Amino acid sequence: MNRISSCTAIITLLLGVLSGAAQTVPPKLIDVHEHFNGEPWALDNLLAKLNAADGIGILLVTPKGFAEASTFIHAHPDRFIGFGDIKLDDPDVLDQIDRFHQAGFRGLGEITSSEKNYDDRSYWPIYDRAQKYHMILLFHTGAVARQNPNLPTDVSFDRMRAGRLDLIARHWPQMIIIGAHLGNPDYAEAAEIARWNPNLYFDVSGSTLIKKRDEYGFFRSIFWWSGVISPHTPVGGPDAFEKLVFGSDVFKGDLSEFDASQARYHAMLDACRVQPDVQAMIFSGTMWRILQVQQKEMDADKGN
Repeated sequence: MNRISSCTAIITLLLGVLSGAAQTVPPKLIDVHEHFNGEPWALDNLLAKLNAADGIGILLVTPKGFAEASTFIHAHPDRFIGFGDIKLDDPDVLDQIDRFHQAGFRGLGEITSSEKNYDDRSYWPIYDRAQKYHMILLFHTGAVARQNPNLPTDVSFDRMRAGRLDLIARHWPQMIIIGAHLGNPDYAEAAEIARWNPNLYFDVSGSTLIKKRDEYGFFRSIFWWSGVISPHTPVGGPDAFEKLVFGSDVFKGDLSEFDASQARYHAMLDACRVQPDVQAMIFSGTMWRILQVQQKEMDADKGN
């Protein structure tokens, strides 16, 4: 993380020097899940995609990509928002969060592959620090790829279950949390904890909408409570499908999923007879509202 430390002062200056104002009207698309690890030309290509879609991309930035991404984000505030890709078990993780915050990053993620359960109390100071800065957290949930099968790793699906977010969402009720991949394959678990946690959302990026393509109607049984008046449902809540936000999970500079994921989302939502106004919330409206509230909170801090 030394590269982040050496670049922070420069990036802080860029905040006041680079021109361009953040977008003031809702975009048509907000993609909450775009990885960047310093791949050549990836940001230029992604910018072209976002311009064509009238979209905003949330970049999940590793230390390797920090300097380039920070400059790019501040040069294009109407198209990019930065999240810092941290490891919960890094000994200097709190310093890392401070540096990301100082560089104008508005969240943390994709948090993954922890050595303990996500809700382990040893991680609570990390979540406290994130809340201090009004940061949004994006966690990997569910099955995780095994990139090098011949190498031993300390990685467990069980530590990253969607259910691990329930305690976090309840303990930090003002912090927005996004679970990537809808807990794949524990979709019902993910939806049920989202049902009672107004600050918890999920994207459905990854393999789920590929393997479920012949049974998209299945998701109506997962997001079942729309219009249901019952002591067992939130009072006056939005459509159940509004617990979803859009994420493409593009990575390694391959942007094919940017379009493919949108097409799969639309196909699933159409199959589930989700109304156009609700779909608009999934693709943009919900995250736009969250980002506006977050901006007001950050501005209030600056005024104190």
